[in-house]
Amino acid sequence: MSQPELLRHLRLPTGVQGDHLSAASALVRVGRSLFVVADDELHLGRFSLDDPHGGSLLRLFDGELPVEKKARKAAKPDLEVLALLPAMPEFVTGALLALGSGSTEGRQRGVLLGLEEGGQPRLIDLAPLYRPLHAHFTELNIEGGFLLGEEFLLLQRGNQGQATNASVRYDWGELRGWLLGERVAPAPQSIQPLELGELDGVALGFTDGAALADGRWLFSAVAENTADSYNDGACLGTLIGLVERDGEVRRVAQLDGEWKVEGIALAEDGSLLLVTDADDPQIAASLLRLPLAL
Repeated sequence: MSQPELLRHLRLPTGVQGDHLSAASALVRVGRSLFVVADDELHLGRFSLDDPHGGSLLRLFDGELPVEKKARKAAKPDLEVLALLPAMPEFVTGALLALGSGSTEGRQRGVLLGLEEGGQPRLIDLAPLYRPLHAHFTELNIEGGFLLGEEFLLLQRGNQGQATNASVRYDWGELRGWLLGERVAPAPQSIQPLELGELDGVALGFTDGAALADGRWLFSAVAENTADSYNDGACLGTLIGLVERDGEVRRVAQLDGEWKVEGIALAEDGSLLLVTDADDPQIAASLLRLPLAL
């Protein structure tokens, strides 16, 4: 067991709608700033590692979501991926890419947002990208995505009813061309099933991933007792794992406690930053830190 350090709760200043982010689902660090998507929001959260109290929201989608839990779940874009992209045409300082899970027709929306101040979100229809994945997986549920060298990886999450976890690899040049409107949506170069095992008899499923500079990558996976990609279940714990350059999965640490970690990012000092989802809109997501020895 590894004990993470609680750094803060993701609260927002008084007067901001909702006053906190709850269902944090992906995390990106840019310098001393943290960007967090929550799967039941229309906004992107921005927090500073230098300010334990402040935070702000950046709107990604127009409109409002219902307050009632069941209706909100049906209407939400279910953003589960947040990836940092390098500089490219029209985005000279880089960009953030947020993607929906694809688990329902309404969850096939994405957003490309430049890092420059005042940039406007560009909406993306993910249906062309996800169509081959729907044909491959019984239940599509994309939960992580990141750039790894010249490839872009998406992580398909399995569950207790359908336990296939997989990494889906794209040529980054082809995917970038599609994001910029220069070509059709690319087909994946490969789809690799990955065996994550179980915790207390419940299958582990991917929740996020982060690239290492040497070609390896880290992932977070949770044991959530649910038989499908739509309904939540009790979380029995989180595992932080390592995938070697040869594609072999190695376990690094099971977190102490029943944290449901949904997003990870490397800190400047080489430790791992993690954000959680309590599956309760009244509870603020937590920001944790975990030392790493890789």
